[in-house]
Amino acid sequence: MDIATGNAGVVMGHEGPDRVQLRPLSGGREWDAFKVRRLSAREELSARLAIQNHESRRGQVK
Repeated sequence: MDIATGNAGVVMGHEGPDRVQLRPLSGGREWDAFKVRRLSAREELSARLAIQNHESRRGQVK
């Protein structure tokens, strides 16, 4: 999770010692984060469920 924005993402890479590149859990454009923390199991489950619910409403269930 990007501490500055509160947005959850998947680590895609590192740029130097203090920058992490994150991609939204639902896919999309990466962004740079400077302070991150690991999601708790509950936060990760909640985020993934929200994405799945959003996709099912759009008819994109996987």
